[in-house]
Amino acid sequence: MRRHPSEAVTREDAEAAVRTLLRWAGDDPDREGLRDTPRRVVEAYADWFSGYAEDPAEYLRLTFEEVGGYDEMIVLRDIDFQSHCEHHMAPIIGRVHVGYLPIRKVVGISKLVRVVEAYSRRFQVQEKLTAQIAQCIDQVLAPRGVGVVIEASHECMTTRGVRKPGVTMITSELLGSFRDDARTRAEFLRLVGRGGV
Repeated sequence: MRRHPSEAVTREDAEAAVRTLLRWAGDDPDREGLRDTPRRVVEAYADWFSGYAEDPAEYLRLTFEEVGGYDEMIVLRDIDFQSHCEHHMAPIIGRVHVGYLPIRKVVGISKLVRVVEAYSRRFQVQEKLTAQIAQCIDQVLAPRGVGVVIEASHECMTTRGVRKPGVTMITSELLGSFRDDARTRAEFLRLVGRGGV
């Protein structure tokens, strides 16, 4: 298990930081409604950022070779995820679509979801998240090709700054035959409902 890069920071340090932010925002962290907020925020952060303690590649190491010679595309659509923008610490909420073309081995589909979860439970930008998921699958499974498409809304844009709700950002990372073969790419994008991308 990987250690968090700032393991010297204690829970008490983190709760004190939340109290400071509450005071900076103009409220009293000792009033009844906020008294337990520092504890709750630290517990929420432990959940939201649990991906730092995980190695996503480990989820893909157990594969299955008895697949009856199956070598066509495998696609997992509509994997819901929540992450946080590394620029404003605001939520990124969306869906991930993952596909790959296996060579003699496949991985359990829940493991693909775990890879998405491990990377999304870190501070992120969507472009990096897309690339990390695709590159992890490519490096560990060594398939003929990998495709990842992410559609997400960014609360850093909808709740502050330009304040434009309803905007969705779409990113894709296509590797191997998903990048090099127009038919494979088109099939994947059609299967994930992004035929026009």
